[in-house]
Amino acid sequence: MKNNKLQKRMNQIAQVLDELYPNPKCALNFSCPLELLIATILSAQCTDKRVNEVSQTLFKKYRTAEDYANASQEEFEEDIRSTGFYHNKAKNIRACCAEIIERFGGEVPDNLEDLESLPGVGHKTANVVLTNAFGISSGIPVDTHVIRLTNRWELVDTKAPLKIEAVLKELIPQENWTDVGHQIILHGRAICSARKPDCENCPMNVFCPKKL
Repeated sequence: MKNNKLQKRMNQIAQVLDELYPNPKCALNFSCPLELLIATILSAQCTDKRVNEVSQTLFKKYRTAEDYANASQEEFEEDIRSTGFYHNKAKNIRACCAEIIERFGGEVPDNLEDLESLPGVGHKTANVVLTNAFGISSGIPVDTHVIRLTNRWELVDTKAPLKIEAVLKELIPQENWTDVGHQIILHGRAICSARKPDCENCPMNVFCPKKL
């Protein structure tokens, strides 16, 4: 059963987010599901801006799952070095693409179970790919911004991504999961930052628990 107080606050938050960020989009650049999968794996502990800088060259060099799977570990590490944790990322991406070839005919699968079964692909990554590359509202990707803001708004009292996602899915209509997910991240970057949230200029300060 929904908590009416939380539902009211979520409705207020959603209204402000719609006004501030009317056309939210995925911050990672991609032209196909494979590119978004690769970019999302690279984005772990790395800014989207840096990933986009790296992928601009990477996606010209590697165009298919076969290209990634057949790349040498050493060369691919150098190609993605600036994204950090490049050894594990390179290993996971190559293994992931090898399985995509072996099990799915070289095409990125379009369901949560199959995506999560791939090396280096967790629940958040799978949701990002399904939501943005396939237009499937499978869930709400929960990153550090979503964790921080949902706790500040007292929608949740946990840092566990799956628990946060479950609460948001109850409070937000499924057709809005994608947009609200993007909007929360945009708000976390633009106004409600980790170190110094700009509460004075935030339209939510009239109902945000952090300010009351």
